[in-house]
Amino acid sequence: MNKLMIFLLPVLMLGASGCTPIGLATGVGASAGIASAKEGGISGAVNDKWIQTQINDAWIKYDIDTFAKLDTTVEQGRVLITGVVQNPDARVEAVRLAWQVKGVKQVINEIRVANSEGFQGFVRDKWISTRLRGAILFDRNVDSIHYTIDTVQGVVYLMGVARDQAELDRVIETARTVPHVKQVVSYVKMPGEKISGGVTSTESSAARPSSDSADSSSGFSGDAPMDITGPPGRPASVEAVPLD
Repeated sequence: MNKLMIFLLPVLMLGASGCTPIGLATGVGASAGIASAKEGGISGAVNDKWIQTQINDAWIKYDIDTFAKLDTTVEQGRVLITGVVQNPDARVEAVRLAWQVKGVKQVINEIRVANSEGFQGFVRDKWISTRLRGAILFDRNVDSIHYTIDTVQGVVYLMGVARDQAELDRVIETARTVPHVKQVVSYVKMPGEKISGGVTSTESSAARPSSDSADSSSGFSGDAPMDITGPPGRPASVEAVPLD
């Protein structure tokens, strides 16, 4: 999370729940309600938040500037890391530090080695996430509370628990229709699906196709890291769509 986001986050949170004690209490109550509704309940949500805090703390202690443009999403011990770093060594170190935190069951590495798109890119990505969140919120066929959304350089990452495959397909299709979306990557799992043991990766760097030979039906591209380390969950579902 960059310095601008660190500054804006408290303001956005206050704006969302109101600046009065009643508004803040309502916000806290709503958060508790959301947590209890999710798979894993309140205790699971608290543990996930603790893991997220510990990872962020480890990154700050290592070098706040190196990991300033990274973000984490944690669901039942599954850690999705998204964002941009300037060199491959930083990408490896970010994942290594995440694994040091107790309770982490899986690390999904979606860190891109690239240049930042600046404030304009930041605003565009936030707009995409907000637009998609609003779309599934008002969709009666989607239980939006179970989905988390993160957008990095036009790539939408979904995480959470779907009621069934039909619901997940609906969310992915909705995401594909949002303007400026380049790609949709889903790490959503089904209810009750366990994270099995072992260490795996969805594809190695050697096996990853180049951008010229990428399979357009799968959505894989040469510059899109799709590494999953640790106990594997459900393989990623990827859809590629052109930039509008």
